Amino acid sequence: MRCEIIKGNCEEYLKQAPAEIFDLTFLDPPFNQGKDYNSYNDKMPPSEYWEWMQRVCKLIYDHTSAGGAIYFMQREKNTQSVLDCLHKTGWNFQNLIIWQKKTSAVPIKKGFGKHYQIIAYFTKGKKPRVFNKLRINPPRLVTEKYERKTGMFVTDVWDDIRELTSGYFAGQEPFRTPGGQRLHKQQSPVQLLLRIILSSSKIGDLIFDPFAGTGTTLVVAKQLMRNAVGIEIDESYVNLIKQRLSMLRASDNILRYRVDYLFTRNLDEIWLVECKQKKSAIENQKSVIKRYIRKGEEKSQFMQYRIFDRSKQKKD
Repeated sequence: MRCEIIKGNCEEYLKQAPAEIFDLTFLDPPFNQGKDYNSYNDKMPPSEYWEWMQRVCKLIYDHTSAGGAIYFMQREKNTQSVLDCLHKTGWNFQNLIIWQKKTSAVPIKKGFGKHYQIIAYFTKGKKPRVFNKLRINPPRLVTEKYERKTGMFVTDVWDDIRELTSGYFAGQEPFRTPGGQRLHKQQSPVQLLLRIILSSSKIGDLIFDPFAGTGTTLVVAKQLMRNAVGIEIDESYVNLIKQRLSMLRASDNILRYRVDYLFTRNLDEIWLVECKQKKSAIENQKSVIKRYIRKGEEKSQFMQYRIFDRSKQKKD
């Protein structure tokens, strides 16, 4: 499988790579909000920034397979600009995903606190070449009387994935400076890319990330047996990605999230794992249940972790 990180400017790379055809792109550019990056000016005039984004989106479109997908992540205040950018460059709208982060809201002096980012899901053509209907089983709401026997489909509101802040609750996944701050200003969580890649690709597809950052897209794609190409302009991040790909950290291992998707009917087709790994995942589920029981939690609070044998699942 191909898993390649390239140091360079994504626009220039796309102009010089006529043979590349991508099946899925995750576009998470700098948000132009004045953050301090090593190799990039994050305070461009808005018109200049969005002209640049249009050029990038058009180049990606030209290098995308029929029905291929793009997921464009941005700040909520730029929603209209994102939609316009994608429409103008030929893409077809599918969903506007709300990523409601499991972190504190950003306070606003005269307005409601900001608690989400948007992810625009578009395709090249009206019909996606691949879309896998993922099923999850989040904790029941207080208004839900019965347990879900087969979970529920993932909707366009993602409220179960935590943003990687520099605080304690973000765990070991975010890269940090010696002072405890985030090494990268906007590191994407493994869970987020896992959901996107599982939803809109199949094994062997080519995944593209034009602003690779810390390389989360490549790390997840490699584990899911997808080919991947990432472009990153900052040499320090390129070196970090190479190290991250050469030795898988425990916090980057996607296997611990497989339990979240056990109700997905074609899970074994889109996420291959060895029997030994499946056994490890089941043992992990058992340990989670035992931990909840020791804490005296109600059964309904941990039913999402129960062992689920898809071989016994009734077909539609």
